[in-house]
Amino acid sequence: MKFNVSVLATSSLGDRSYLASDGQVAVVVDPQRDIDRILYLAGAAGVQITHVVETHIHNDYVSGGLELARVTGAHYLVAAAERVEFGRLPVADGDTLAISDTMRLRVIATPGHTFHHLSYVLDYANDGDWQPTGVFTGGSLLFGTTGRTDLLGQQHAHELAQHQHASAQRLADLLPDGAEVWPTHGFGSFCSASQTDAPESTIGREKEANPVLRLAADDFITETLSGLDAYPAYYAHMGVTNLGGPAPVDLTPIARADAAELRRRINAGQWVVDLRHRKAFAASHLAGTVSLGLDGPMSTWLGWLISWGTPITLLADTAAQIAEAQRELVRIGIDRPAAQATGAAERWAADHEQLRELPLADFAALAAAHAGQLRTGLPAPDVVLDVRMTNEWIAGHIAGAVHLPLPELPQRLTDLPAGAVWVHCGSGYRATVAGSLLANAGRDVVVIDDRFAEAAGAGVTLVGPNTPRA
Repeated sequence: MKFNVSVLATSSLGDRSYLASDGQVAVVVDPQRDIDRILYLAGAAGVQITHVVETHIHNDYVSGGLELARVTGAHYLVAAAERVEFGRLPVADGDTLAISDTMRLRVIATPGHTFHHLSYVLDYANDGDWQPTGVFTGGSLLFGTTGRTDLLGQQHAHELAQHQHASAQRLADLLPDGAEVWPTHGFGSFCSASQTDAPESTIGREKEANPVLRLAADDFITETLSGLDAYPAYYAHMGVTNLGGPAPVDLTPIARADAAELRRRINAGQWVVDLRHRKAFAASHLAGTVSLGLDGPMSTWLGWLISWGTPITLLADTAAQIAEAQRELVRIGIDRPAAQATGAAERWAADHEQLRELPLADFAALAAAHAGQLRTGLPAPDVVLDVRMTNEWIAGHIAGAVHLPLPELPQRLTDLPAGAVWVHCGSGYRATVAGSLLANAGRDVVVIDDRFAEAAGAGVTLVGPNTPRA
């Protein structure tokens, strides 16, 4: 038997899709909206997709399951309890579906991440007997953690956490220790209750390491609910779209904009997004643009920061980068950017006066400034702004800093004290996003493009339970 499970990772959203095949036919689990990647994978393997399954109605991305099933003629499996607005093969706990003579799926109800969440055990035929090889767990049992339980509303978080604990225990009881665990979320996704760097796992490993399988229910619930931080605002639109049935994507090239049109869009309050690396943005950029480099989770932060429906224009070095950004954006339901432009920043400005620089520094420079030894060319820091998330701030932060999580910044710019702002995050990416927003609001700003882990060693005073001292 030529049995294989291929992983298709979408690292920008922290998700994985799967294609499991026996060399002839295949089942796809939780596909992203840009289904050409799945079709290419199946074509390269020479297998026919006969089944497409959803573990749950996703809150963090627009699913490609409906369109993939339509294009391939595959059966589309969605929980029978979900009130969707499209045709599907309804499945429920206890159902068994034959994929081929050598491969089948068993449906296991695993509520917790959502009320109607399903996991799918993949069995293969071995000498006339069916053996479980692994389980597609979606947002239920993840590597070292579980899917968060508050995405359907804080009022349901406690009840769903109870379900999440029971569901994980059920999987652990049903499956052998050697069974593979194949989650959809947990690789940087905000759908995960916490984060892990594990590349793979089994039921046995999760029994040893995962709090959901090591803690009593009450302790797990308390720990899980206390650790939840904010999640992207665009999640509010994903579930609605997925229940209604997402439309096919359009990844054809976007209309080009010249310098005059770019300026009109900026003046109209639209978002013009610079996709280049933050260092290139800092060296020279079009005034009024926002830095959201493709080297980081661009779509997550853009979808979180904008008012939904605001026209977006993309700037990049190359057309290939524009196309990559389009693909990232359709995954969260931003289907057609308004315009695009490529090349050097000078081409985007009608004159040199429209170009700006964004000063960069590191934590050593901040420590020197606090010691009265300010580097030449930088304004003295009147405000040190920390734009990390709340859990990061609680774990440790710079003494005297102002905390304003990046997602709140566009609506709270006027809450910042007056003076020059030195802004930092955990690595420099979010700080540059914030720095561009602050500069566009007329603030004197310096971006600390440095890892927060280096702050104490650079001589910056930190406070908090998990911080070393300088």
